[in-house]
Amino acid sequence: MFRFNKVIIVLFLCMLPVTSHAAILLDRVVAVVNKEVITWSELYKVMEFEATEQIKTLSEEERMKIFKDTEAAFLETLIDIRLQLQEAKRLGLEVTLEEVAETIENIKKKYSMTHTDFRESVQREGFTLEEYKKRLSEQILINKVVNHQIRNKIVVSDAEVKRHMEANREIFSGETYRLSLIFFKKPEGNGDKKAIEERALLVIQKLKGGEDFSALARMYSEDPSGRLGGDLGFINKDLMAKEFVEVLSGIKVGDFSMPFWTERGLHIIKLDEKVPAQNIDKVKEDVRRQLAEDQFLERYKSWIKGLREKAYIEIRL
Repeated sequence: MFRFNKVIIVLFLCMLPVTSHAAILLDRVVAVVNKEVITWSELYKVMEFEATEQIKTLSEEERMKIFKDTEAAFLETLIDIRLQLQEAKRLGLEVTLEEVAETIENIKKKYSMTHTDFRESVQREGFTLEEYKKRLSEQILINKVVNHQIRNKIVVSDAEVKRHMEANREIFSGETYRLSLIFFKKPEGNGDKKAIEERALLVIQKLKGGEDFSALARMYSEDPSGRLGGDLGFINKDLMAKEFVEVLSGIKVGDFSMPFWTERGLHIIKLDEKVPAQNIDKVKEDVRRQLAEDQFLERYKSWIKGLREKAYIEIRL
């Protein structure tokens, strides 16, 4: 059955409304971002929305313990998003009603939804159509400011592609795999591996429910690739850890693995593509894309850091 969560989840996480003064008086402020605030109820509403059915069936005490463990990471994400929205408005970027309508039509086509199906899906998630349109508009605005400030300025030349391939001949000399990763760091000392495994199983449940791997990687992965939706690019089979080779032998292109441990931590991988060594033209284009994404990640992190350095941020968790 189609789950609309995979479409609306990013919108919900990213686009919480600015809290009114009256509401603030009835709630606890957990962060101040320039002249805007994020409240405890906003933060926990995000985590309640994200919770799987398994977590929702837990006792309130157990559920709140899980939320408490992840609230800091969720709050950092909400702060970054609030800063990007503020920067977009500072630059005078806007979103038209036509752009919102076109995006909704694309969503409906992608998931073969009628207008009634779409409206009912939005309502099931607890939104009015106008609330959804507002959050969608803000998501489009974030995409605009990121493209304007970073992505549109990235150019990868043929010479850069050639240099990269020559410097990494061993990677492109045999069969390569394009992988995506969701990674959880190994706990220090005798840390609780069970808690990490439970977080990984929560992600697996979301994947089985139809949610997007790249969106979940951005949300949960503790590897730098999480900013790119977990995309690791192309890796030669001969250079992979034996645990990865063993897992890949049991999955097909498009499949994701169950969580597995290595020395570094707990991994969930998705096999996006398998490329024969002789398909060099395709490899070149994928290298170009990967170099562009690497540049994007570096510049995006630097840009967010710059926004944070210029902003007034107070965390009150």
